[in-house]
Amino acid sequence: MSAKNKPSDSHSLVLPWKTRISVSALSAATDFFRRSDGTVNRHILSLLDLKASPNPNPVKGVKSSDIMVDPSRNLWFRLFVPADTDTTTTSLPVVIFFHGGGFTFLSPSSFAYDAVCRRFARKLPAVVISVNYRLSPEHRYPSQYDDGFDVIQFLNGSELKQLPDFADLSKCFLAGDSAGANLAHNVAIRASREGSQFQVVKIIGLISIQPFFGGEERTDSEIRLRKVPIVSLERADWLWKVFLPQGSDKDHEAVNVSGPKAVDISGLEYPETVVFVGGFDPLQDRQRSYYEWLKKSGKQARLIEYPNMMHAFYVFPELPESSQLIAQVKDFVSHKCKTSNSQ
Repeated sequence: MSAKNKPSDSHSLVLPWKTRISVSALSAATDFFRRSDGTVNRHILSLLDLKASPNPNPVKGVKSSDIMVDPSRNLWFRLFVPADTDTTTTSLPVVIFFHGGGFTFLSPSSFAYDAVCRRFARKLPAVVISVNYRLSPEHRYPSQYDDGFDVIQFLNGSELKQLPDFADLSKCFLAGDSAGANLAHNVAIRASREGSQFQVVKIIGLISIQPFFGGEERTDSEIRLRKVPIVSLERADWLWKVFLPQGSDKDHEAVNVSGPKAVDISGLEYPETVVFVGGFDPLQDRQRSYYEWLKKSGKQARLIEYPNMMHAFYVFPELPESSQLIAQVKDFVSHKCKTSNSQ
């Protein structure tokens, strides 16, 4: 499905006052923590990035715990498990989730992402694994992708005891928003290339929520929406600069995924993908190009558009569109699980 409508230049982004204040604060904080020399003020950021602790006792129907994968690089994930699952008759899919933040900010314990993953676990329902990957600029490409893939390898280990028995690793989904969706895409490519080594984990779908992509040539939406909240053109350029290897440009295969240096996925078992796009997201043209590229590469893909929404809208639960997106993710997961059962 692909909707063609998008806001005209005469339209403006309309948000509830609560959301508008949060978005303005988030945009200002992102600018404040970034330094012109390509570093981040981690000390002050740590004071203002509100954290949620794991909850062994259910909160809003979901319990959570933190599981270490590799202490040498602080690679861990937060595990979200619905508390009211009938373990005698039910198995649940597993969603491996990568948070947004331009590869530079936030973590699974950041309040917004703890809340989002808790909602996914409860609403889908599913066992959700939210990955704490390394951040740039301290750790540039491909550190984030290595961490994401290594979590899949960890889950594939036969001695893994941390997951509940009803977590069905043969029905795994990669998911993420913004930079996390970019990460999910690149991890999906690597998993498709090396998936023969996985005896337990089977990736059957990819949930790509407003993926963070780029390129050297500006798109129409990047120019038209260059000063919108959260992902302005200037912020995006800075984030790519501190993420990419020195000397690389934004046509790198990790950034311009459907561009001149794109990886050929036509021969890979790349998972069926649902792509979410917002009409006030400057990245929307690149997200549509990604969808079209998937189709041209012979992959199953679906495009869902929210013409009146900005980047990262779904993390604001007061917006009706946030609940709508989660319901559509539920439909996608349910459909893929049923299809998997019939094969």
